[in-house]
Amino acid sequence: MKNNEKRDLYQEVTDKVIAAIEKGTSPWQKPWRSAGTHPGGIFPSNALTTKNYSGMNVLLLWLSAEEQGFQSNIWLTFRQALTLGGSVRKGETSTLAVIYKPFKVRAEDKEGNPLFDAEGKPLMVERSMLKANPLFNVAQCDGLPERFSETVEVITEEEKASVDADICNQVTAMWQASGVSVNFVRQDQAFYSASKDRIVMPTAEQFFTEADYWSTLLHEMVHSTGHATRMNREGITALSRRFGDPVYSFEELVAEMGSAFLCAQLGVLGHVNHESYIEHWLKIMKEDKRALFRACRQAREASEYLLNLTVSDSAKAA
Repeated sequence: MKNNEKRDLYQEVTDKVIAAIEKGTSPWQKPWRSAGTHPGGIFPSNALTTKNYSGMNVLLLWLSAEEQGFQSNIWLTFRQALTLGGSVRKGETSTLAVIYKPFKVRAEDKEGNPLFDAEGKPLMVERSMLKANPLFNVAQCDGLPERFSETVEVITEEEKASVDADICNQVTAMWQASGVSVNFVRQDQAFYSASKDRIVMPTAEQFFTEADYWSTLLHEMVHSTGHATRMNREGITALSRRFGDPVYSFEELVAEMGSAFLCAQLGVLGHVNHESYIEHWLKIMKEDKRALFRACRQAREASEYLLNLTVSDSAKAA
């Protein structure tokens, strides 16, 4: 890229995800299907601040770890490696992550005229700019503190398939706090009905694993956050919702990513099979380079909404 050419990060990120999906890797599914856990947990985190990355960066870092075979989900910048007493190994390539840089511009009316407040001062509005934030995995560094070279703990297939009782209780408390009803019926579909504000699930014994059962319930719970009384999301409130419809397909992408975030947060290692939507998701992303970012934002908001329900519930009880 020439120095005077402006990077189109929206297109770069979207192209990366499209390429991965077309190769058979969905960045919101794969990370916890591997043979072991990652030092630092399932969510990508920063080595220096210990904070988890969020939104689009979760997908980008999960995808990079999967493609390059990194056993750690801990990341840092070139300078942060130096701060920690180490360095990025010569010849290593960074992973694209992004950050939003806020800035203010003068407010204007529809005709482009500047707007002023009651005191005659120019009105300002906040905007944000997407910037590249190159990251390296700790596996690409030398000389870092010993804690970053922990041995990966292997998880057996039996452990992947099961769900701890505390996690089951947490998910149950979450859907009870949400107000959505859940019916368990011996049939072949899991779905959310917006008109009845109800989730319909197959019975537990119909799932291959306990983890798949709980991850499917979380997927439908993300759909339920779109109800008009909650987050009022178009993919749920739209009158016409048919398979293949762009609004319907976009909502499924939100639920797919939202449930992935919830599974990672809670430690549910299950899988929801929505491969029939892949062509529709690819079409959406190829036609709109910002669609993936919108879906990711809505997925993050939905997962945070559900997680905060139990936190709020506990606060009330206290």
